[in-house]
Amino acid sequence: MLFMRRYDIDWLRVIAIGLLLIYHVAIGFQPWGRMISFITSNEPWNGLWTPMAMLNVWRIPLLFFVSGMGVYFAMRQRNWKELITERTMRIWLPFVFGMFAIVPLHVLVFRYYYKMELRYIFDPGHLWFLANIFVYVLVLSPVLFYFKRNENGKVVQAIRKLFSTPLGLLVVIGAFVAEVMIIKPIPYELYAMTWHGFVLGLLAFFFGFCFVLSGERFIQMLLAWRWLFVSLAAGLFALRIHYFGMQAPGYLVVVESQLWIYSVLAFGHKYLNHTGKVLQYLSAAAYPVYILHMFFLYLGSVLVFPLAIPVQLQFVLVLLFTLGGCLGSYEIIRRIKWVRVLFGMKF
Repeated sequence: MLFMRRYDIDWLRVIAIGLLLIYHVAIGFQPWGRMISFITSNEPWNGLWTPMAMLNVWRIPLLFFVSGMGVYFAMRQRNWKELITERTMRIWLPFVFGMFAIVPLHVLVFRYYYKMELRYIFDPGHLWFLANIFVYVLVLSPVLFYFKRNENGKVVQAIRKLFSTPLGLLVVIGAFVAEVMIIKPIPYELYAMTWHGFVLGLLAFFFGFCFVLSGERFIQMLLAWRWLFVSLAAGLFALRIHYFGMQAPGYLVVVESQLWIYSVLAFGHKYLNHTGKVLQYLSAAAYPVYILHMFFLYLGSVLVFPLAIPVQLQFVLVLLFTLGGCLGSYEIIRRIKWVRVLFGMKF
């Protein structure tokens, strides 16, 4: 069977990692950043948080959706044992390595900057996402491989029919609304190492797989409705900012989040479903950049925040230092075979 490569999914993964970098840099300019163990500037930039608040409700869920989509393609030529082995090497190994060797580095930088006792602390840190993804693969593999073996069966055909119309998306939204009504996360954006983040990620991962499984009819439905999706998402964001002061009811945040995601998937497929040298480079670099970025972010913050320069320039310098440090490290990592494996790259 001939499969067409979905380059838009690769682009969305790269873009989501890029947004993660920008978002984490922005936290360093919020007065509450230190409460969640970020190094913060003495000159806050409160206005920066408005666009970040828009991103924050969908950037992590989007990564979970994209991860589920990626597993569909990873399963095409693998049985369940091969998939688990491959995911262990590319997800679990980098997670364990990062928890013991990478995350402690930025913890040390944080403690140094705030004149705390310097000691080694291993912690999942920002790599919690990898642990979640690995668990989802283990838990959902029986169901996903059932779908794979029975792509012409009644269940898969029902899924494809469901997601050929916007009514199918109401089922997805309903599942996420049920999650927030049961778990009641406060705030909604608290994904890391919480039951909310775990269940939300599990749902997004599963539905991401189902979206790709649904094929061309799902894509055409997204494209046909994309302008309505993005208009409604923008309207709900405006309502959240101006009426609720960022803290809208969970069910409204879910609807806004999902509409942003459907918009991104639709516009991404329309304009980004092509490859090139830039995508090939960034797609390979994205994983190591994700693993390393907090260390270079903290190091850049230590170097830049003491400078008597405008806060906007501080933001740009920290972002450039973070990106430059990550890409420079990637250039070293990709040339050493055994190190490549530790950062989730193919041997």
